[in-house]
Amino acid sequence: MSRSALVVIPTYNERANLPVLVEGLMAHDHVRVLVVDDQSPDGTGEVADGLARRYPGRVQVLHRTGKRGFGRSYIDGMKQAIREPVDVICQMDADLSHDPRQLPELIAASTRADVVIGSRYVPNGEIVNWPKRRRILSRVANVYIRTVTRLRARDCTSGYRCWTREAMSGLPLDEFFSDGYSFLVEMLFVAARRGCRIAEVPITFVERREGESKVSRAVLIESAITPWRLIARPSRSRKAAR
Repeated sequence: MSRSALVVIPTYNERANLPVLVEGLMAHDHVRVLVVDDQSPDGTGEVADGLARRYPGRVQVLHRTGKRGFGRSYIDGMKQAIREPVDVICQMDADLSHDPRQLPELIAASTRADVVIGSRYVPNGEIVNWPKRRRILSRVANVYIRTVTRLRARDCTSGYRCWTREAMSGLPLDEFFSDGYSFLVEMLFVAARRGCRIAEVPITFVERREGESKVSRAVLIESAITPWRLIARPSRSRKAAR
């Protein structure tokens, strides 16, 4: 890879998974990592600090002290990331559901798009170890989101993404209201409204190996409401992220 990338990874109780993920990312040249730890009580922050010492100059750690939340963690991480001299800024989950070996494909696609989604729902995309009920729920959620918001992406809820630094710099991060996983939908919606070119490349998504899912009833309720809140917002003039 010739493009430089900074991967933002929000963490909460991921001490067993984080070292495996970071080691996989360090196998790629020109890739750096920013771990954003949300005051994990299991010591993930200390594990991240150890990885920063092991990979000096390539792994950074941001210890959050404010209100916890998935969206808030990403906003803090992205604000730091856009100040870095990199070509692309990527997003990944820390639970090993996103394969670091597929990152070069997303980065390569960023030469023709402002936002690249690692997609489960395009040809050659795959999901491993999900029960049938979870597959149906995810499919229905994406159809629901596309129907309400008119987004064209097949996988609006994927957390595996790469953004050009210019596109992410153009996002009004301080105006985002979502905090759970619907933050991903809000990012994509705002990017589309601002004229960003969105592409999808297939990935193999694997259910987490260690730890517990962060999806709660409150997260599901927020995810159901967020698309309607987005379309109810006054439409702003489009601003291309070229």
